[in-house]
Amino acid sequence: MTDTAADARVLVINSGSSSLKFQLLAPADGTVDAAGIVERVGQDQGTASITAGQKESEFTGPVPDHVEAMRIVQRLFEDVDLALSEDRIRAVGHRVVQGGARYAEPVLIDEQVRWDIHDLGKLAPLHNYAAVEGIDGAQALLPGVPHIAVFDTAFFTSLPEAAANYALNREIAAEYKVRRYGAHGTSHQYVSAAVSARLAAQGRDVEDLRQIVLHLGNGASASAVRGETAVETSMGLTPLEGLVMGTRTGDIDPTIYLHLHRRAGYGPAEIDDILNKRSGMMGMCGMSDFRDITAAVEAGDEAATLATDVYVHRLRKYLGSYTFVLGGLDVLTFTAGIGENVPMVRERLLSGLGELGIELDLEANAARSKEARVISTPDSRVLVMVVPTNEELSIAQQAAAVARESV
Repeated sequence: MTDTAADARVLVINSGSSSLKFQLLAPADGTVDAAGIVERVGQDQGTASITAGQKESEFTGPVPDHVEAMRIVQRLFEDVDLALSEDRIRAVGHRVVQGGARYAEPVLIDEQVRWDIHDLGKLAPLHNYAAVEGIDGAQALLPGVPHIAVFDTAFFTSLPEAAANYALNREIAAEYKVRRYGAHGTSHQYVSAAVSARLAAQGRDVEDLRQIVLHLGNGASASAVRGETAVETSMGLTPLEGLVMGTRTGDIDPTIYLHLHRRAGYGPAEIDDILNKRSGMMGMCGMSDFRDITAAVEAGDEAATLATDVYVHRLRKYLGSYTFVLGGLDVLTFTAGIGENVPMVRERLLSGLGELGIELDLEANAARSKEARVISTPDSRVLVMVVPTNEELSIAQQAAAVARESV
């Protein structure tokens, strides 16, 4: 394994319930050598692809499990003249959705950690079990390389007890580990740290910087961060809670479960499917891609207009409540697919908030860019930014740091 920092590479693995995304990159500067995805894992006919600079390769065939998916990844790398060799890869970083209250930091994966990740699958069955399979497959291919688990929930283990606990019977909550764990923590941590670093470089004191980060993608979440510590987040025991999302309801009266069961005769699996996969923007207007939704709103589509109004209204509720939780607001940051690329959502959310110190620069907001940028006016008391997230780079950097410590 090379010890030259500039040459070191980290393989980042993100194992989903039916997919495996991968990226080989340099943690020092974010250079991406190759990236790709294996899809339809567990089905008779899967697909896979890789892009490495100008070179590409594809695969079609059976992908029975994530272990086989990793073998396919190895062949794809060979197709583009890149070897997954232990002398080139410093570490393998695995994205793990649920770390519970046990893991506040990335950790070197050993038998106990692997068992814990599997056990925590009770809280995230669609994700953690797949993560264990991805870990097994990657360790079989690269047994001599440190494998590190980076948890989506880790950033939110700092939540104050008042924010982390539900007003549920405490014995039941303790027995079944019911509390608010959050999600998208790697993104929230990366973006809030990038904002702090930018302001610190400008000479600003960021020790108590009050930030709200809006990670708006098909899945969406908000966080309140003081300094470098998360104090609130919108997702809870599962990723269903919080903001309106592409196919998820977000916050909902829990007795709607009973109402749908009693009145419509739906069973638990059907209700879960409705709330997680058939609701949100898709359920309200038949679309979840905001490019389509924006065009429909501009064309006067009533369903798309109402869905957007509901989406923005929920955002405004969280923006206001988190500002009070923080005792004020210094920076509001948008990230992820919708947050970075849909000016309409940002404009609708922030319109009419001048009395609260938020003034949006409409020209800057409308401009397209892949760079971190300020979209508030110079007179705005609250700095409003768009900062592209890079969860893969964050995972690679955290994995490399743990690998160095383990040597």
